[in-house]
Parts: sequence; C-alpha cells; structure tokens
Amino acid sequence: MLDPVLLRNQPADLAARLKATRGYDLNVADLLLLETERKQIQVRTQELQNLRNTKSKQIGMLKAKGEDVSAVMAEVAGFGDELKASEARLDVIKQSIDAIASGLPNLPHESVPVGADEHDNVEQHRWGTPRAFDFEVKDHVELGARHGWLDGETAAKLSGARFTVLRGQLARLHRALAQFMLDLHTNDHGYEETNVPLLVSADSMRGTGQLPKFEEDLFKTYLDNTSGSGDFVLTTRPARYLIPTSEVPLTNIVRDEIVDAERLPLRMTAHSMCFRAEAGSAGRDTRGMIRQHQFEKVELVSIAKPEESDAEHERMTRCAETVLEKLGLPYRKVLLCTGDMGFAAQKTYDLEVWLPSQNTYREISSCSNCGDFQARRMQARWRNPATGKPELVHTLNGSGVAVGRALIAVMENYQNADGSITVPEALRGYMGGAEKIA
Repeated sequence: MLDPVLLRNQPADLAARLKATRGYDLNVADLLLLETERKQIQVRTQELQNLRNTKSKQIGMLKAKGEDVSAVMAEVAGFGDELKASEARLDVIKQSIDAIASGLPNLPHESVPVGADEHDNVEQHRWGTPRAFDFEVKDHVELGARHGWLDGETAAKLSGARFTVLRGQLARLHRALAQFMLDLHTNDHGYEETNVPLLVSADSMRGTGQLPKFEEDLFKTYLDNTSGSGDFVLTTRPARYLIPTSEVPLTNIVRDEIVDAERLPLRMTAHSMCFRAEAGSAGRDTRGMIRQHQFEKVELVSIAKPEESDAEHERMTRCAETVLEKLGLPYRKVLLCTGDMGFAAQKTYDLEVWLPSQNTYREISSCSNCGDFQARRMQARWRNPATGKPELVHTLNGSGVAVGRALIAVMENYQNADGSITVPEALRGYMGGAEKIA
C-alpha cells in the first residue's frame, strides 16, 4: 500500500505518476469528494464526541450534588443519534478510501525503465552459451513421454488440465533439484530454511498484495466448522487460500511485528507447493509443465532495513543466478520495465533460462524489491536505534528458483540423441551418483 499522505495531500501528482509509469487511472475527482466529506464528517464527529464527554462530566457533577440531571440527559439524547450516524458514515467513507488505496500498484523505483510491456524490458547480461545440437531437439514433453516419466493424461484424469504426474527417475531428478537449491541457499547464501503452511488467511493474502486485486487467480477452500468434524465442504463462508507462492506465508511472518534491528536483514527460504488458477492465461503454454495449476518453487524472502534493501535486492538476484550457473544452464538477466512489473514490486529482475525446443529464453525466476509497500499493509516494522521509534521495513522476494521450470531446462539442455538425459554434476550427489537417466 502506498503512503496515505500521498493519496491525501498529492492525489493529482500521484495520479500522474501512476498513469505515466503503470498505465493506472486513478479517479482523482471521486477521491477528492470522499476526502472532502471525510474531513467534514470527522470534524463534526469529534465535536459531538467532545460534547458528549463534556456533558457526561456535567451529569456526574450534578449527580454528586444531588441535583436534577434530566435536562442534560435529554440534551445528550438529542445529539446521540447524530453522533452514531456520523460515526457510521465516517466508517463507510474510510472503507471506500481504503478500497481505492489497496487497489493502487506500487510506484516504480527511479532506476526502472518506463515501458508498456515485456518488449520494453532491458537486458542486463547473459551467462553461458546455448548448446549446439547435432540431432533434432525434443521438448520436455516428448522426452518425458518417451520413457513414461511425464504423464499429462493421467494427471488430467485425476485433476483436470494443467496438472502433471511425474514418475521414476524424472520424479527423482525433480526432487534432487529442490534439495540442491535448498542446500545451496542455506549452506552458501545464509538463508534460514523455513517450512510454512500451504493454506493461509485472507489477512495474509492482503498483506502481500494478492487480495483484493488478484482473487480470481487464487484457489480458495471453504471450511465448515459447525459440525465440529473439520470436513471441507462448500459453504458461503471463505476460510483459507492455497498459497500462490511461499512468499505469502514467509513475508507475513513479520506481520504486526516490530523486528529487532540486530536481526536484519532477515533471510528465509522455503520449498513449497504453489497453486495458481491461471485465470488470465487461457490458451498459453498449455503443453507440458510450463504453466501449471500446481507446481513447486524454492522461494527467497528478505526483510531489510530501508537503506539496505537495494543492495539486498542485488544480492538476492545473484543467489538465484548462482543456481543456474551451478546447473550449467544458459540464462539472461532482465530489468523489467514499469508496465511489466508485478503489482507490489518497485523494482524487479527476471532471470530467463534458455530452452532449446523454443529457441528462446523463458522466465525461471523473478526477484523483486517491494520497498515498504507490503510492510505498510502488514504493519511490519523495525525499531531504528537512531530514533528509538518503529519504522516500516522493506520486503523482498524472489524465486530461487522454480523447480518445474528448472527440470524442463535440465531435460532440454542436457538431452542426448538416444533420449537419455545427462545429470548435471551439481545434482549427481542427489541422484545416487548417476550420470544419466534413461
């Protein structure tokens, strides 16, 4: 959430910045009407509250003297209804302003290029040289199906489209990738391994910005507790959301907390299932494992002091790059433009891995600095030793990396003419020493 001072005192300037960088249209006229009414009603409400307090003291004094209080009681009753109505209207106005504020995207960092979409992103550098094959390249679906390792038909029978069953050595390779990433980030990069819930509350989703804007992309569960059985049944009462990424529970660990300065930066990593409805991706990447309703990811989250968050962002991105380099996967690093960044981000680097079957780079990691945007929604703070006062932290998150897409990249980049797949050296210790799977 943006600083409410900007919304209250500089709505026109804020609207211009959002339009120029994010293409977002803020209705300033409606906002000004709400703000004007809020000020008027708030002043009147405070007047009535003060009057009520004054009269209450007067009633107490009269009673102490044994005098008649009926006239004063009648006066209090006379403005009591107005006070209730003013308080109720003030709540409605504040909720309307909060609804507008919660729908505003983060303002981009000054170093972010202005642009409309992915075509305006700026490449930072490339690592590795794509392999030259002397045989016809197969995509990950063909490679997996050839050995019965990757089975979309059975998954569709079980759950519907955009799910996959993995078997045998490919399932083990998938597991090996996750274990390798966790070990790298905990042993070499100093992240604390954290196991988090896959079901979270609406407050947690609001804290990181998934709600209310992206509700259609989330899977919800409905819990009926009336019978005491705990059975999941369809009711009208939403209970929990399946996480789209472990960024949500990891970041919300500091919700409503004041973190000691000595603990910052707080670095956490988690390997988890992720669930996305992919409501806006109809017809895109329907083949194989590129875009699934259920997938696994190793997530990186940092909670940092504001003055350290830019350096922490560069460090986090470098940690994700190291995963790809140790796996020997060619990739490129891209700075996203204002029109391609996520809702909560103020600056994002994407890492795109080379996929031979598509003859292009595809996203495998996004690393974002959200500034104090999420922290303000969560009221996540740290105590600044210089002032002794609580201040908002900065939150950062990144994929370190998406396990399924890493599996795809390994399969395609390490494929052999006979359909076998060479196991990258970094993974062989997790694969019982195997050099190939076939």
